[in-house]
Amino acid sequence: MALPTRAKLVDVGPRDGLQNEKQMVPAAIKIELVQRLQNAGLKEIEVTSFVSPKWVPQMADNAEVMAGIARQPGVRYSVLVPNLQGFEAAQKTQPDEIVVFAAASEAFSQRNINCSIAESIERFRPVVAAARTQNIYVRGAISCAVGCPYEGDVAPERVALVARLMHEIGVQHVGVADTIGVGTPLKVQRALDAALQHYALDDISGHFHDTYGQALANTLAALQLGVWQFDASVAGLGGCPYAKGATGNVATEDVVYLLHGMGIDTGIDLDALVDAGQFISDYLGRKPQSRVATALLNRRGG
Repeated sequence: MALPTRAKLVDVGPRDGLQNEKQMVPAAIKIELVQRLQNAGLKEIEVTSFVSPKWVPQMADNAEVMAGIARQPGVRYSVLVPNLQGFEAAQKTQPDEIVVFAAASEAFSQRNINCSIAESIERFRPVVAAARTQNIYVRGAISCAVGCPYEGDVAPERVALVARLMHEIGVQHVGVADTIGVGTPLKVQRALDAALQHYALDDISGHFHDTYGQALANTLAALQLGVWQFDASVAGLGGCPYAKGATGNVATEDVVYLLHGMGIDTGIDLDALVDAGQFISDYLGRKPQSRVATALLNRRGG
């Protein structure tokens, strides 16, 4: 299959990237990060999550952040919701999209949300129905799609199962996520092929962590299947609280550099994106976890 000529990136830095930070990040900083991302050309931004502050205190300011962002036409602002209560809180902030999630690993599902895969899907059934009724787009995330910290390798059949269940309850798009970053290109392609049994190519995306340095190779492997939508996190922010040693999402800067170098259009200004990553990294007191950003900043003398 010919490579895509364009790609859509969802920057998950403000939500997935920041949720595990130990130091509290003020709402004003999160709002500024979203502003900088959309100014750089991002059209899809995962802003926050409506989970219990008891479990994810970093996201306790979700409503404040959603109220503070300066929305731009053509940009889709998404939020993660864990259940109907979270959705009811989220809908008051008028998100364009909600994100629901289920693991392809039973052990991870139990450790993460204290229920089985089947139970997690049933928990989301009324959430998806309510969102669709209100014309809010529903995106699903299949976590641990190639590997689990508790079970090891995850069979593609498990991904197909979750994709089927999500499709049955009305989820419109699924992201295949290598949550702990253990995937390699062939494993990732098999996981994507499994999801493609139930979703069209245009309704599939890749979500890769870079724990073992494979995220860009996995992105290329997905592109070779025709997949053209990907999650990424500015400055490589992120991790997984239930997977010891797992590092951040692949850096948006690195994915953009790869795509542009292959002649694939993203609509993103790489220099402005690097500046956004530098902004949040400066606040957190560390360097961006992006090789591309590091190289470009060194070239600038920054």
